[in-house]
Amino acid sequence: MSERPSPAEVAVVLGGSHTGMLAARALAGLADRVVVVERDVLPAGPEPRKGLPQSRHVHLLWSGGVLAMEELLPGIGEALRAAGARRAPVTTDMVALSPRGWFRRWPESHHIVLAGRDLLDATVRSSVLADERIELRDGTEVLGLLGDAGAVTGVRLRGRDGHESTLEAGLVVDATGRGSAAPRWLAALGLPAPVRREVDSGLAYASRLHLAPEPARDGFPVVNVQADPRADGPGRAGVLLPIENGRWLVTLSGTRGGEPGSSDDDFERFAHEELRHPVIGELLARAEPLSGVSFTRTTANRRHYYERMPSWPENFTVLGDALAAYNPVYGHGLAVGAQSALILRETVRRHRWGAAGLARRIQKAVARPVGAAWDLAIGQDVFYPGATETGPTLRDRLVAGYVDRLMHTATGNGRIARRVTDVTSLERRAEVLLSPSVLLAAAVGPLKPRLTGPPLTAEEMKNAGLS
Repeated sequence: MSERPSPAEVAVVLGGSHTGMLAARALAGLADRVVVVERDVLPAGPEPRKGLPQSRHVHLLWSGGVLAMEELLPGIGEALRAAGARRAPVTTDMVALSPRGWFRRWPESHHIVLAGRDLLDATVRSSVLADERIELRDGTEVLGLLGDAGAVTGVRLRGRDGHESTLEAGLVVDATGRGSAAPRWLAALGLPAPVRREVDSGLAYASRLHLAPEPARDGFPVVNVQADPRADGPGRAGVLLPIENGRWLVTLSGTRGGEPGSSDDDFERFAHEELRHPVIGELLARAEPLSGVSFTRTTANRRHYYERMPSWPENFTVLGDALAAYNPVYGHGLAVGAQSALILRETVRRHRWGAAGLARRIQKAVARPVGAAWDLAIGQDVFYPGATETGPTLRDRLVAGYVDRLMHTATGNGRIARRVTDVTSLERRAEVLLSPSVLLAAAVGPLKPRLTGPPLTAEEMKNAGLS
């Protein structure tokens, strides 16, 4: 009979959603035992769960995240496609109205995976939990951390039966999402509060599932009508995401004073009348509603700068939405979670399990993809009234001005559109947008004339019933 690993050889991951499962996979083989602790009882298949109400809304998985997932779970892309997900080329299969006009559908530069969140999570979860080195304890609540300001030594838990227990570990990873109690847990160990920034545009989300017209159930593009933060008044936007089983998942959003309603009737009215172009409303008029409207206001951008804390305990790290949560409209949370899990594995491998300062190195390393996504997310949101207490910083204004010029150029310059998607896909860092050739192109502006309407093909129009 084999001996149980010592606490130093055990990793505990708090949270069994996307980032948590990938973090568990990242640690399998580095620790002798990995335990995933999840408050909810997780479903066996692609079904909704209580602790993830945002699954009812549109999610994008950019190729930067897909590449990281493939490193951790070889073959996961094929498994997702076998389950019904679709690989869509960017910007070839995207019909998008930016603040500066319609994007052209350029040849493929990157890609996104289109699927409902329940399908995505179930496929990843099944693949991760097939690893016998990973144990799931669902229906279990985390009460706090064990240890002191110098080192975390485990967690305190409460099981389904109400029984409290402790679980000792050599590394604890917090991937509990937006509701993370890490600031409170760290305070209980005697550590100061982290620097935190919040940018809240007051955005409200309303989503509804539809069955696409039969001819449009295979290969229809993503349709995205973005808000214009330069315009007076609230920002209103909409996304139509073709997902598995011939369905369209549609999310409508609006900032303070321009929120969509939560009723079925107002959903269709908002899509027709409130967006900058009525194309999504026109498409929905020919689709069959399959659900009621799901509504949420949990959309603020919120970042904890744990990497800046003057001291950090050994054996504890924070990933995913627990570290930084973004306005979901930009679709970067899933990709950042995957990239952070991969960084977790690489950092532990490089510096060795149990090395002094390892947790702090992990926290600083994951700040890189987090910071890239953060800059993309707040670039527009910070300009809406009430988004921050002090308004946009000088840096916010300078970055936004340059990005606005790049977006204008990208509407009519395929090379610049590719550079922009290098960054939005999270495959390359924002520095690529500051090369001399990109700066020159931005000064020149678009090379092709402005499109006057959505670039749907004649066949797509016909299949959707628009012609």
